[in-house]
Amino acid sequence: MSVTSFLEIAVPAPVAETIALVLVLLGAILCLSAAVGLLHFRDVPSRLHAGTKPQVLGLVLICLAVAVAQRTIGGMLLGLVIVIPVILLQFATAPLSAHMVGRQAYRNGTIQAHSLVVDEYAESKQTPPAAG
Repeated sequence: MSVTSFLEIAVPAPVAETIALVLVLLGAILCLSAAVGLLHFRDVPSRLHAGTKPQVLGLVLICLAVAVAQRTIGGMLLGLVIVIPVILLQFATAPLSAHMVGRQAYRNGTIQAHSLVVDEYAESKQTPPAAG
């Protein structure tokens, strides 16, 4: 079997469509749960958790659905090559943005100090942000 014939192997359309639909549905449910969590939780750390983890996993599932919907092995591989940068950018930016929002909330005093188990930024309250 040559490489070109391997890449042209087609997954039956009903199977590929069913897998893609299930992945899109699961991704949409996770993104919806992230939105509900943002509205439901009352403090910033809880909202950050709800807004980052399920949303990122939901996007990954939807990107995988895009790749699976191509039906041939070659198309799926090409789809993965296209969606992998999207997934990597999401993995890189979601924690950074959550960290920045959380740190700013801490500096603003919107995080309840009694809810923290360990306060690693206690010393940073003593010095202004520009001082390090």
